[in-house]
Amino acid sequence: MKLYEIPGKCAIITGAGRGIGAATAELFASAGASVAVVDKYENYAVRTADTIRKSGGNAIAVTCDITHEEEVEEVFDGIAKELGAIDILVNNAGMAIRKPAIDMPLAEWQQVVELNLTALFACSRVAARHMRAERKDAPSGGAIVNLASIMGLSGGLFPNASYQASKGGVVNLTRALAVEWAPDRIRVNAVAPTFVNTDFTAQIFTNPAVLEEVEKHTPLGILPEVDDIAAAILFLASPAARCVTGVTLPVDSGYLAK
Repeated sequence: MKLYEIPGKCAIITGAGRGIGAATAELFASAGASVAVVDKYENYAVRTADTIRKSGGNAIAVTCDITHEEEVEEVFDGIAKELGAIDILVNNAGMAIRKPAIDMPLAEWQQVVELNLTALFACSRVAARHMRAERKDAPSGGAIVNLASIMGLSGGLFPNASYQASKGGVVNLTRALAVEWAPDRIRVNAVAPTFVNTDFTAQIFTNPAVLEEVEKHTPLGILPEVDDIAAAILFLASPAARCVTGVTLPVDSGYLAK
């Protein structure tokens, strides 16, 4: 088996209907995985799964609100029955509410933290239970890759305190789960993208003044595309990273090096 291929693996990717999640789902399928395209919105999930199948890959579309752990448990059980034992989880779903901290209602703060951090924790432990039960005698128990952010490792450029706090939590939760689940051979890592042009960041990329400020903090002078982030996620989920756990890999064109 080639280092960057994952044939026969069952991979669950949350928020996989668009953007980084969709690019990751398509790349995983091309690397040989059977992919569960999980998204809150059915039309997005179906579109990504259809694209994969038209390219000869194996994918199913799954609708799930991952902020409800009981629903996550039911959905993951169903995926395991349809695609086989869960090998890989990519926690990609997330959101941001960009407001100055002093103006942000507590309810909005909680909404961001619930999806970006609490739901990620819930999905991870549900997946880990499957991996422990189904892979305990295998040499590798599974791989979890979380989507962190450069904003979880820096103070950021713009007011976005709830997002920054939640992503900082993802970084340290990644370390904590990596240590806790290492005896089960479950690797837990994260990818920390810089600004990537998706629907999620449209208000940044469509504002020339804001985009100019971002580019000032980008030493390489280029910003990554969704495929660049997907490639890093695939690396961390693949045999090429079999001895890598607990790390957060920036894909940031040098942002954090300054």
